[in-house]
Amino acid sequence: MDVARALETIGRLDPGLSAFVEVWGDRALELERAVDPALPLAGVPFAVKGRSGLGSYAARRLIAAGAVPVGSTSVPGPGTYWQTWGLGAHGPTRNPWRADRTPGGSSAGSAVAVAAGMAALATGSDGAGSVRIPAAWCGVFGLKTTNGLLPSPDRTGLASAGVLTRTAADARAYLRCVGAGEAESAPDLPLRAVWSPDLGFADVDHEVLAVARAAVERLVSAGVVLMRALDTSLLDPAEAWTAVRAGRAAEGAAVREENDRRLDALFAGADVLITPATPNRPHGHDGPGPDVYSTALTWVFNLSGHPAASVPAGFTSDGCPVGLQLVAARGADVPLLEMSVAAERHLITVRP
Repeated sequence: MDVARALETIGRLDPGLSAFVEVWGDRALELERAVDPALPLAGVPFAVKGRSGLGSYAARRLIAAGAVPVGSTSVPGPGTYWQTWGLGAHGPTRNPWRADRTPGGSSAGSAVAVAAGMAALATGSDGAGSVRIPAAWCGVFGLKTTNGLLPSPDRTGLASAGVLTRTAADARAYLRCVGAGEAESAPDLPLRAVWSPDLGFADVDHEVLAVARAAVERLVSAGVVLMRALDTSLLDPAEAWTAVRAGRAAEGAAVREENDRRLDALFAGADVLITPATPNRPHGHDGPGPDVYSTALTWVFNLSGHPAASVPAGFTSDGCPVGLQLVAARGADVPLLEMSVAAERHLITVRP
């Protein structure tokens, strides 16, 4: 994909999807012409999350590698904290699979831009699932890096940089360019894996669970994973996450310490923990309701700091994408990406 093609696709599709807040057409074309063709990402068009995204560490590194920013993507508008929808230049950001549903958030526009082919990759940030949730609901790959691996303006330590791409393999260039490393070889298969449908506390939609479980069964049949019987029960992190976000970290310390202990024990005997990425399917633009937490299966890993990814797993009967969450040990970002690449080869599904 070159910049001209990306801009043409944005002009054609974004009035209906509203993934972008701003599009930098003429500037992007000028930048593309000035890029050194010898750079590793020379001329690759990418989108940045939010109006301030161009100044992020990841965006600066991508530009230094020759990638060209084409615009800033939508994030939730004022007063929509729990609704997780984006507000772009053309109104609410729409899910490319179901216009009546949200794409998730807060990296809403980034996920839509990638899913609709308006950018080759998009930056994101993930403080509670803000990369993984929209990746799952838009049918693309999303990665949250290990907390602290890359610079983040979030003083609570919950938010970590992330990336959204069409495939896991497409994210290799991102990790390489931001300095996270590069895989030397494919992972040894089968991976030692542990499956958890709910982490011991989440209420998961029965059809979302069925799609995720079927995806795991395909990975087992293909020899990608070998399931291990390890305890995957964690304490519900909701109150601990809320306390940390409010600057009262001490109130959530006991839950964090216990979950860290359990996760350390789990990863001593497994390469990857697998769960559904979200407990629910994409909801309408009015929100899921105050008692439904799309973050139920993701925010525990913002507290613990583990890298986590969402890989497309399939679709529910009403045409909503479902993501499979893969989690690895802290610092194992590159191995997790390669695990995702290996899994992705066997999770190609017929799209409705």
